[in-house]
Amino acid sequence: MKKIIVTGALGQIGSELIEKLRSEYGTDNVLATDIRKPEGETSGPFELLDVTDGKQMSELAKKFGADTIMHMAALLSAKAEENPLFAWNLNMGGLMNALEVARELDMQFFTPSSIGAFGPSTPKQNTPQDTLQRPTTMYGVNKVAGELLCDYYYHKFGIDTRGVRFPGLISYVAQPGGGTTDYAVDIYYKAIEEGKYTSFIAEGTYMDMMYMPDALQAIVDLMEADPSKLIHRNAFNVTAMSFEPSQIAAAIQKHIPDFQMAYDVDPVRQGIADSWPDHIDPSAAIEEWGFKAKYDLDAMTEDMLAKLKKKLS
Repeated sequence: MKKIIVTGALGQIGSELIEKLRSEYGTDNVLATDIRKPEGETSGPFELLDVTDGKQMSELAKKFGADTIMHMAALLSAKAEENPLFAWNLNMGGLMNALEVARELDMQFFTPSSIGAFGPSTPKQNTPQDTLQRPTTMYGVNKVAGELLCDYYYHKFGIDTRGVRFPGLISYVAQPGGGTTDYAVDIYYKAIEEGKYTSFIAEGTYMDMMYMPDALQAIVDLMEADPSKLIHRNAFNVTAMSFEPSQIAAAIQKHIPDFQMAYDVDPVRQGIADSWPDHIDPSAAIEEWGFKAKYDLDAMTEDMLAKLKKKLS
């Protein structure tokens, strides 16, 4: 990767991925794009882009001289359930446009999939890399179709497509963006600001999670990996930890002893969570490109609280 264009650059992952890439590949070598303008000053080049406009995407990539496209623009799980037709048009239309740009310009390509690509019939414990995928959400349907499209573009056109299945991502930089796992971000804000939190996910509901620094490093490591060693290429299972709401509350209480947790379960998001695995198996990513997470729940909690206290003050 030398010249990288990133779509959805103001989203939860994109906003931090941009800074990671610019620190490693040079500020002027990473073009951030999004459908809305950033607030305040930007750290490098930025262009407005509606990913459903394939012509504009192609023109920006040509003008920038990009050799890599990282397609991060998407409507997340809970938001997609509120407007499934819009989700399909954005998530699938944008992905197809990005793949076509990669084919036209012979670019390396990355897009994330998700544990949302699994469904209630998928094995919930140590979910294999290759397994039954019958999701019951529009977001999940989009992700399965996206995984297949990326494989198709690799086999049909030789495009160097790569991707991971992200679990819930936890970050102190970006606010939650409409995902089912967002409680695991919001809880830290509420712990500092109010000393209490009401979870919309029920006690005992396990989901895979990852701290954002590990997620960003996974993207870079996969994109820099030797292509001859990639058997799967797209949609590698990656995870750092699996926990349920009371466990993250207990981790917070080690630093804020008076923190209190309550529950007011949201049936929509709980239904989505119940359809996902409890814990996925990342062994293919470990074996094929050396994936390794640095943060567990306690290490992440300590860092999150320290960084958020500084941010919120």
